[in-house]
Amino acid sequence: MARDNLSDILVFLAVARERSFTRAAVKLGMTQSALSHTIRALESRLGVRLLTRTTRSVSPTEAGERLLRNVAPRLEEIDAEIAAVSELGARPSGTVRITATDHVIDNVLWPRLAAVLPQYPDIQVETSAEYRMVDVAAERYDIGVRWGDQVEKDMIAVRLTPDTKTMIVGAPAYFAHRPVPTSAHDLMKHDCIRLRLAGGGLYAWELWNQGEAIEARVRGQFIFNGVYQMLGAALSGCGLAFLTDDVALPHVRAGRLVSVMEDWCPKFPGLHAYYPSRRHASRALAVVLDAIRYKDDGR
Repeated sequence: MARDNLSDILVFLAVARERSFTRAAVKLGMTQSALSHTIRALESRLGVRLLTRTTRSVSPTEAGERLLRNVAPRLEEIDAEIAAVSELGARPSGTVRITATDHVIDNVLWPRLAAVLPQYPDIQVETSAEYRMVDVAAERYDIGVRWGDQVEKDMIAVRLTPDTKTMIVGAPAYFAHRPVPTSAHDLMKHDCIRLRLAGGGLYAWELWNQGEAIEARVRGQFIFNGVYQMLGAALSGCGLAFLTDDVALPHVRAGRLVSVMEDWCPKFPGLHAYYPSRRHASRALAVVLDAIRYKDDGR
């Protein structure tokens, strides 16, 4: 009975995390009917409903939430222990899932991973480009990447980059008929290229003036939800963009963009990889973290 409960609870956890029988069935390699039968059998044995089902959604009941909260972490700990034992004396292997923005994947993670992973053919790395704040534990990622001040205190953080300067930039063609802004007030008279956050709101430019933090809620014709699109719009002369210097500086040096209000642009506290605390992280995870971490020589 206990063994049946354990295997069926694993099925329940997949459905509860995915909030979908369809996605869970694909992930587990089961048919939806078999998966639904397994959940009903588990609920019957436990004498309690675990999932609330509607035509549009699936969500855990109070009892289901309790299983998610209290049982799932223990099963993950068991999995980690088994993985650690199985890896003893073997080559590092397994899949490491990473969530980060497309720019970070292209310019920070990929160059470092490409230099190291050919030595470890049994390690697979799966990246997902996202701008939203991801709960890596709940969504089954191994690593997330955020600015240092955005990492939750219960996560282990590994620095990927030094503190990063921000820049306000525009193309020479944009400034041909517009004055150069010198203050946050001036920015309100300019066409600013804005960023739509994953939660739906518009990003307020985080500026700095004489020791005081300022959120500039700029206006403009164009709104994007990705860095590359904002950069492209700025290069096309469509407005001013607020970008990190790793994105903008090469174009400033080449004369394609002009940097303004430099004294108003603060530093962000570096990119960090973060992951849940585990007593025994897999060797594959350790290899990937060592490959992407910021080195003292600046790499």
